[in-house]
Amino acid sequence: MSTAPAKIFPVDGRTDVYMILGDPVEQVRAPESFNLIFAALGMNAVVVPAHVAIADVTAFVKTVFTGRNIKGLLLTIPHKSVVMPLLARCGPLAQVAGAVNALRLNAEGELEGDLFDGEGLVSSLNYFGMVYAGRRVLVLGAGGGAAAIGASLVGAGSQVALGAASELAFYDPTPGKAQELAQRLSGHSTRVSAAASNDPAGYDLVINATPLGLKTTDAMPCDAARVEPHAAMMDILMKNQPTPWVRAGRARGLNAQPGFEMMIQQADLYLEFFGLSDAAARVKRDATFIRESIYPAELAGEIKRP
Repeated sequence: MSTAPAKIFPVDGRTDVYMILGDPVEQVRAPESFNLIFAALGMNAVVVPAHVAIADVTAFVKTVFTGRNIKGLLLTIPHKSVVMPLLARCGPLAQVAGAVNALRLNAEGELEGDLFDGEGLVSSLNYFGMVYAGRRVLVLGAGGGAAAIGASLVGAGSQVALGAASELAFYDPTPGKAQELAQRLSGHSTRVSAAASNDPAGYDLVINATPLGLKTTDAMPCDAARVEPHAAMMDILMKNQPTPWVRAGRARGLNAQPGFEMMIQQADLYLEFFGLSDAAARVKRDATFIRESIYPAELAGEIKRP
């Protein structure tokens, strides 16, 4: 697909508006990617970030769709779980994970939600050749992103997973948080547990689903020197990539990847959810133009893979 937009619409009274809600929102990359998609496909639509405090998100979601040109909401931390009581229905992965990252109003005026983070992550693992089916996986973090990843990795209704992990462990420093998530995801063929520490030794795949790395002063989510020589590393952060953790893994010759693909690989799912089927099909067919926009110059040589 050409990187040159077919037509750029001005924002006017006919513009379809989508919003991404978070607290904070400085780190979000979705507006950049989706606004590029809309421009490239000649669509009069825009994604706008909205910084909504967690105490206000319920009231915000209840009223925002009274704006008739508000067509949908995307959700980032920490709102993915908070909105669940507002929904009339949601997809199977969202039910298992207890979180959503997309909201729409259906024809009956009811709120519907779905969860695409885990599907985006699994598709990115497929894209990078990171094997997870039948393997031991450690997820660092136990928030909404980790829950979504876990739901897809245990095969709880995933449409893209190439099999389930044999073992899935979560580590989170907040007492009880990893245990609660592990219990929620139990009942599948995958053995799910809470890890006693963030030590990556013994795992075949390590995924950073924590905020560690958003700041240059952050500690690493785990010791990359302890990752097994055969293992792969995925850091789902959208900012400051490649993070020091990814760099440390690459310095050892490991398959260590930034999280851009997690967002790119779920873009078509968002578009389909919002009823934009033609746009979804075109992005699924070729997302090179999105990579060209968001990959930093340091990683430009990795945009086109064999």
